[in-house]
Amino acid sequence: MAAYKERIDRLNMLAKLIPAHLSKSDCPDPGRLLGSMAEQYDPLASESARRRAIQRDLEALVKEKRIEVVNPNGKPLRYRRLIDPDAADPRMWDYARKLMTSLIRDALPERRLERIWAKLREEGDEFGLGDDKLCILSDTQRLLPADIREEVLAATLEALSLSRTLHATYRDRDDKLTRPVLHPQALLQRGPRLYLFAMKNDELEPVRMYALHRFISAKLGEEASRVSEQFNLQDAVRKGQVDFAGDRQVCLELRVRGYVAELLRDCPLSDNQVIEDESEGSPFVARVSATVPDTGQLLRWVLGCGANVEVLAPPKLREVVAAQAAKMAALYSGPAA
Repeated sequence: MAAYKERIDRLNMLAKLIPAHLSKSDCPDPGRLLGSMAEQYDPLASESARRRAIQRDLEALVKEKRIEVVNPNGKPLRYRRLIDPDAADPRMWDYARKLMTSLIRDALPERRLERIWAKLREEGDEFGLGDDKLCILSDTQRLLPADIREEVLAATLEALSLSRTLHATYRDRDDKLTRPVLHPQALLQRGPRLYLFAMKNDELEPVRMYALHRFISAKLGEEASRVSEQFNLQDAVRKGQVDFAGDRQVCLELRVRGYVAELLRDCPLSDNQVIEDESEGSPFVARVSATVPDTGQLLRWVLGCGANVEVLAPPKLREVVAAQAAKMAALYSGPAA
C-alpha cells in the first residue's frame, strides 16, 4: 500500500513538473525530468534503470491523458501537460485576469511593454501564453548571440544575485588581457551581446560595461560587492548610456517619407516629438523634431532608413550620415569584386 501511494505521489509530482504551455523544442524530455526528480528514483540504481523507471511513469501519465508526447517520432521524446478545461478552477483564471489587468495598467502608460511580456512569460502556465502563442521580435537584423562561456554566465548571475565580487580574466577589444576584481551592478542584453555593468578593483567610479563574450574566465568572489550610488540601470537605458552615449541628448530634425513617416506617426522617437506635414511639392511628406539620446543606435537607425530620411539637424549627425552615404555609394559605383 505504501509503495502504491509513493508511486501516485511521484506521478503527481512528475505531472506538475511538466509545463502545459511550451513550444515543442522547449518541452522537457525524460533526461531533463530525471535531473529534476533525482531523489524520486532509486539513486543506487544504474542510470539506464532510472531512465526506464521514469519512462514507465511518463507512459502511465500519457495513458491517463494527463500529459502528451509533442514529438511522437522524435528522439528523445518530449512531453507537455494537458489541461482539462472542465476541471480548471475559475478562481485561478480570475486571479490571472486581475494580474494581467494590473500589468497592463501599470506598464502601458509608460510604454514599457517589455514588463508585460516578462511577467506573462514568468507566469506562463497561468496565462497559457507560451512560445507557441507569444513571440517578441526585434525590428533589426537578428544575429546569433555572441559566444559566451557557460561558467562565465553562471558565475556572473550568481555574483549579481548574491551581491558578491567577480574575479575575472578579461580580454578587451585591443586584445589586452587583464584580471580585474569586478563589483557587478547589472546585466544587460543589447542585441545579440550581453554586457555586465561593474566597477573595477578599488575604483569607486565609474561603472564600466564589460562584454561577456570577452571573458576568458570568471569566478565568484568571497567579498561583498560595492554598490554605486550614481548608477541606475533604467536611467542608463533611458539616457542611452548602454550604447556608449554618456548623457548626451540632441535635438533631432528630420524630413521623412514612405514607411518611416507612417512608423513615426505610430511610434514616436520621444515624448516631445513633433511631426508636421511638409509643404506641397516637397519630396518628403513630413518634418519631425524630437529630443533623443546621441547614440550609435540613432546613427544605425537613420542609415537603415535609407532614402526615406533626411537629417536636417544636428549638423554633425548630418555630416556623418552624408559621409557614410558617400562611402556606400562609392562601394557600389562599379562591378562587384
